[in-house]
Amino acid sequence: MELQQEKYQALRDCLAALGSVAVAFSGGVDSTFLLWVAHDVLGDRAVAVTASSSSFPAREQREAADFCAKHGISQVICPSEELDNESFRQNPPDRCYLCKRALLGKICALARAKGVHAVVEGSNVDDEGDYRPGMRAVRELGVVSPLRQAGLTKKDIRLLSKELGLPTWDKPSCACLASRFAYGEPITGEKLRMVDRAEQQLLELGFRQVRVRIHGAIARIELQPEDFPQLLAEDTRRLVYDRLKSYGFSYVTLDLLGYRTGSMNETLSAEDRRNNDA
Repeated sequence: MELQQEKYQALRDCLAALGSVAVAFSGGVDSTFLLWVAHDVLGDRAVAVTASSSSFPAREQREAADFCAKHGISQVICPSEELDNESFRQNPPDRCYLCKRALLGKICALARAKGVHAVVEGSNVDDEGDYRPGMRAVRELGVVSPLRQAGLTKKDIRLLSKELGLPTWDKPSCACLASRFAYGEPITGEKLRMVDRAEQQLLELGFRQVRVRIHGAIARIELQPEDFPQLLAEDTRRLVYDRLKSYGFSYVTLDLLGYRTGSMNETLSAEDRRNNDA
């Protein structure tokens, strides 16, 4: 705990040194913690910037807005429609880079217009071990990653968030809806809505950590293995199947390995990873 407190103080010192910040705020565990600390340290010199796009779940947009309103934090909604970008729609292995480059570029422009000194984002130390092409955009644009600079892990952030009384301390991880698509499968607004509705249905049934990956007309559901019996109960199984069919899926499947982050990255070659992490 002492080490966590040292990291927490390092985070506060980093933010104080920046003077004023625009926080790329999605409402997730990491960005909520970062925004809270930034606001505590800098007050009105910390502003939240939240993307509004078809690849950002509607429930996450609502929760982000509610958090800012409740705590008196200034929030700017930044329209960022990735589907306007043909390269993004084709869904290449560097899709995340294309999205991050466009969104963070807009946030940087907004920050300059408002006289804000720095743009900050919420990646943590654990993110360094995964395939994250979006981090290339962070480096290129000079966006600051205070949580990583302070050495904070996901576990640190959850524990400190709990201490601070943040409602997101045990929130399941979330990600852009485009991450549900197999690389090379074109991304459309209709399919993004299908995925969003399917995941919302599972959440409403009480499942906490869910992903609905889309493979053509197939929905591949990822849940925590301990939740399999609940899904496979006759009434729930039939309800989920019928609802997802009504959303446009032809087939509904359960991934036997269960939920894991970045499962679509499992098909990438080592060369793809090297080229797009560069």
